[in-house]
Amino acid sequence: MSWDGYIDNIIARSKDVFGVCHVDKACIIGINGKLWTTAGNANAIKLKQDEAYHIANCFKAKDFSLFITCGVVAEGLKYFFLKEDDGKIVYAKLKNHGALTFQCSKTSIIIAHTDDGYQLGSTNKAVYGIAKYLESRSM
Repeated sequence: MSWDGYIDNIIARSKDVFGVCHVDKACIIGINGKLWTTAGNANAIKLKQDEAYHIANCFKAKDFSLFITCGVVAEGLKYFFLKEDDGKIVYAKLKNHGALTFQCSKTSIIIAHTDDGYQLGSTNKAVYGIAKYLESRSM
């Protein structure tokens, strides 16, 4: 089964009433840090394996102190941790590079990127929708 189709689904779900997509790239990793989506999709966030493990370990432990002190590294860029909600959602931002939204489901973490100038609310809604769908499917 290919998870890469979920990248396009996340992007499509971020579309606003004017037809503008607010997610420009996304990926899904397992709660164990394994990459579920591949770099084969042109709109994939291309995480390195160690970046995925670091992200997953923080979510698994529900301890985001490493994000607070060291930032959130994705695609070699260090995003500044903004906040976490309920141990399931994390927001990070990097000036001139946009923002990341992370949401944990039972077995995966959905990650979406919003470029500067686009609406994070639309991104958050898209990520939430996929996370809830995956939870309902017991993925």
